[in-house]
Amino acid sequence: MKARLILEDGTIFEGKHIGADKDVISEIVFNTSMAGYTEVFTDPSYAGQAVCMTYPLIGNYGVCLDDMESERPWVDGVIVRELSHIPSNFRCDMSLQDFFEKYEIPGIAGIDTRKLVRLLREKGTMNGMITTNENITYDEIKDKLHAYTTGDVVSKVSCKEKYLLTGSKDLADNGPLSGSAVFNKEDYEASLKGDLSRREKRPAIVKELNGKGLKVALLDLGAKKNIGDSLAARGCDVTIYPSNTSAEEILGDNPDGIMLSNGPGDPKDCPGVIEEIKKLYASDTPIFAICLGHQLMALATGADTYKMKYGHRGGNHPVKDLATGRVYISSQNHGYVVDVDKLDKTVAEPAFMNVNDGTNEGLSYVGKNIFTVQFHPEACPGPQDSSYLFDRFIDMIKKGGKN
Repeated sequence: MKARLILEDGTIFEGKHIGADKDVISEIVFNTSMAGYTEVFTDPSYAGQAVCMTYPLIGNYGVCLDDMESERPWVDGVIVRELSHIPSNFRCDMSLQDFFEKYEIPGIAGIDTRKLVRLLREKGTMNGMITTNENITYDEIKDKLHAYTTGDVVSKVSCKEKYLLTGSKDLADNGPLSGSAVFNKEDYEASLKGDLSRREKRPAIVKELNGKGLKVALLDLGAKKNIGDSLAARGCDVTIYPSNTSAEEILGDNPDGIMLSNGPGDPKDCPGVIEEIKKLYASDTPIFAICLGHQLMALATGADTYKMKYGHRGGNHPVKDLATGRVYISSQNHGYVVDVDKLDKTVAEPAFMNVNDGTNEGLSYVGKNIFTVQFHPEACPGPQDSSYLFDRFIDMIKKGGKN
């Protein structure tokens, strides 16, 4: 079956239909990762977006359910040059085509993804429609394309009630394991019925349980599973809270530290969350924030954010630690950034910088036990270069909150 991608500037790409047979209007973004597509498609930060994968062949190793970063994929649609329909991998549970059909995700294959990415880099991120209706014209949907926004997607992807991940250590040769929420096949089937109680442990790259006995509150703004995993793997007991949880409830549970997670959409579409973060900022509890959490903390303390031309999405973005001069390769997924030109340096100081374009990648808060980063130290997919930041967070807690 034929399919088309119609962009808001009138550009039309023609290709082959993949996935579910339905039309979708979404924000079109691109990801430069060469592998890890299962993690990308199940990352809640992609809610409200259709993702173009720049690597030309996607799906060759199928879908391994253990690699899912959420209970389900959150992308609106998928755009690829070529989709492999015959995956080959001993860990494969299903093909990407079956995965897309299962979750009713439409897509298009066979288009020139290089041309699409060049267009998005030149003109900036655009909205678009993926459709199998050959009779739809640009003029018919032009207004809808221009009017589309992701809206309040944080409440959509956040957990609905709080739950606990406990830190643990396996006595086998592979060392520390996380008390994670990563699914095996039985967990996956249970999750489809709404049962999230089944959990499976998986290896974590840590040397010791340096967070044993610590209680960490994780505000789920669209959190990837590996954020909770990374803390639980270090021995922390992690309580995950829905995005609409009040600061009073979180602080009332007396956590040793607080994490603000990644998430989708425009940070300025979260005024209620920002008000609660202001209260968390005013407390003496150490805080570590990632991606959307980093942006919301900045907004809560009087800074500003703006939309990037086409964002950073992939597993190869270099970031520089301004304190040490050391550069790390990072995993990233964001379309908004903190405006350092409007940053009150008496409140927060830039801590990390993107080497490619000079945009802000992290902040250290003056006189506070708070640091935040724009990139993903938990990775999945991506390099583990900056996973040490979880240890830094734990050390900050242990030292009485001295950053």
